[in-house]
Amino acid sequence: MQVTKTNTVIVGGGQAGLALSEHLSNSGVPHIVLERHRIAERWRSERWDSLVQNGPAWHDRFPSMKFDVSDQDSFVSKDTVVAYFEAYAKKFDVPVRCGVNVERVYRAPNTLHYTVETSDGTFEAENVVAATGPFQTPVIPPIVPETADLMQIHSADYKNPAQLPDGNVLVVGGGSSGAQIAEELQNSGRSVFLSLGPTERPPRAYRGRDCVWWLGVLGKWDTLPPPSGGRHVAIAVSGVDGGKTVDFRALAADGVTLLGLTSGYDDGTLTLADDLAANMAHADADYVSFLEQADAYVDRFGLDLPLEEDAYDLGETPDCVANPVLHVDLHKENVTSIVWATGYAQDFSWLEADALDDAGKPKHHRGISDQPGLFFLGLPLQTARKSSFICGVWHDAKFIADHIATRTNYNTYEVGGATS
Repeated sequence: MQVTKTNTVIVGGGQAGLALSEHLSNSGVPHIVLERHRIAERWRSERWDSLVQNGPAWHDRFPSMKFDVSDQDSFVSKDTVVAYFEAYAKKFDVPVRCGVNVERVYRAPNTLHYTVETSDGTFEAENVVAATGPFQTPVIPPIVPETADLMQIHSADYKNPAQLPDGNVLVVGGGSSGAQIAEELQNSGRSVFLSLGPTERPPRAYRGRDCVWWLGVLGKWDTLPPPSGGRHVAIAVSGVDGGKTVDFRALAADGVTLLGLTSGYDDGTLTLADDLAANMAHADADYVSFLEQADAYVDRFGLDLPLEEDAYDLGETPDCVANPVLHVDLHKENVTSIVWATGYAQDFSWLEADALDDAGKPKHHRGISDQPGLFFLGLPLQTARKSSFICGVWHDAKFIADHIATRTNYNTYEVGGATS
């Protein structure tokens, strides 16, 4: 059996794997990127048709290459993102092999290298980087049985309103995906129910600057991960129609029925938690806090940025919040489909190494496993808030690449010899 040998195997040809390849090439480290489908596959096949980036082109990119668009403040389409990553791979001559599924990774006994078994042969490497990203396995909570007379899909499989059967829709999840899909469905003429959990919703722009700029100057992109066990809170932001603030009150005014967290189902009736007002209050508090911190920054440094006093006006409380619906008879309301915008789980079943905790999550420090030569990249909150974003993974990739280059120098050291 022929074995392909290299210094480093990168598993995943998305944004994390491509960024790491650039840095390893700059350090002269031989490597191969293995991608089971195509470059940036999730942007191609696991996003809805009308999706645009949630951040402007000048920001949501790698520092080493701009988007090829005339307006760097625009929010580019998913197809433009795919073209960007394809052009990036070509520009930096990324050694990517597409259509190769990694089936098993393990360390051979009494050796420094890992064996990587794939659908296209076996590879041997001193280092393996799991760069499969934060969006691996769509999660649908086991609330509504598959036998229910409903179409149920995850947001990863949602494409457009025409994909769904006639009738009204329940969207579960108030993050960016859930809020944008709910708005699109409502605008298509459907009646939409939107189930919200705790959500943060920064303003799209404030005082003439986009929220990503404010997150940068306020140091929020680099905030550390929450303590272990901290509750995940979804973030709702939108680049639709040139960028807009996600406003749940406005959605309600347009006819969307806001609901609390989906908690149960019995014989066609959905049960909602009585937490909608609290979840809205959480989102509002996050929004107002953002404005206050931005205003304080302007005052502190004497910036000439226009006032937006009306930004603090949150508007009236919708009736569906003041008088929350706790039960929905799906048949009576003609709800024929559910879109679950409920996030993803990670799948490292191919990795045979003592590098995962009891929940199957990586044990690491800034992406470095305690198993020599094994690394992770692109994890949510890997080192900071920005880690799973295009603008952040590039910096995490440089840290991992520097560590691999240093480790390679140690492994090639010879007494009395020279290392490079």
